[in-house]
Amino acid sequence: MASEENSKPLLLSLLQAFYWCDESLQNYFRARGWPKVTRPQSMVMAHIVLGVNRPSEIARNMGVSRQAIHATINQMIELGIVSLADDPTNRRVKIVTPTNLGETMHIDAQQAIRMQTEELARRLGEDDLRQMSRVLGRDWGPPLLFDPPLSGSDA
Repeated sequence: MASEENSKPLLLSLLQAFYWCDESLQNYFRARGWPKVTRPQSMVMAHIVLGVNRPSEIARNMGVSRQAIHATINQMIELGIVSLADDPTNRRVKIVTPTNLGETMHIDAQQAIRMQTEELARRLGEDDLRQMSRVLGRDWGPPLLFDPPLSGSDA
């Protein structure tokens, strides 16, 4: 049963938290004079930082087409944030790598994240923030699978 304090579904709360973090990051970049980075570009950069650097894997993780990811990556190439290179393990595959500018932006992003964390600790309390981080960081297991509806059902 949901409490009055948090009656939103979990998914909406997680999405709202993500938007807060991303908007704060964008505000930090803007204050530092960096080029405007869109949310999809920010998500591509997050994947690269996590070690996912093949466009097809990034597209699959984000739930978008490879064409959409390539368009986003091409925008990032034009901004000078990333480059495409041959994968040393498979020459038929390209990998996305940050440029020197992208690496510098990543260092600034880490500073912004530290500042966000400090502010959230102040606003929410250190114990709640630590508990939230611990719970969200746990392995949730594989995504749920559901059987398709039976034909003729009123689903």
